[in-house]
Amino acid sequence: MAVYTPGQVSEETGFTLDTLRYYERIGLLGNVGRNAAGQRRFTEGDVGWLGMIRCLRDTGMPIAEMLRFAELVRQGDHTVGDRIELLESHDEGVERQIAQLRRRQSAIQNKIQYYKDVMSIPQGV
Repeated sequence: MAVYTPGQVSEETGFTLDTLRYYERIGLLGNVGRNAAGQRRFTEGDVGWLGMIRCLRDTGMPIAEMLRFAELVRQGDHTVGDRIELLESHDEGVERQIAQLRRRQSAIQNKIQYYKDVMSIPQGV
């Protein structure tokens, strides 16, 4: 079984060491194992879980909802329906964000085209 140091996990996930400690403290990250010297050692499961947390965070899920999701996972398979509901709700929000970004991107592209058109008009005519 592979184990990872906090530095390796930080590099792999993009989370700072402070963020990893914070996530552990608030219960978003389960109890991280420790070696004989008391240093944190993360498993592949921990790294995979942090990958999911990164995905949720990067798509705007609030920490409270991430904590709810983590709690549902810890409660076991009987909560799969609740997890699906939570993730579907989040996915709908992501879809709305994407649609909003597409509208804003279109406005930017229209402005770019406007400026290109202005530049192509002969001056002094």
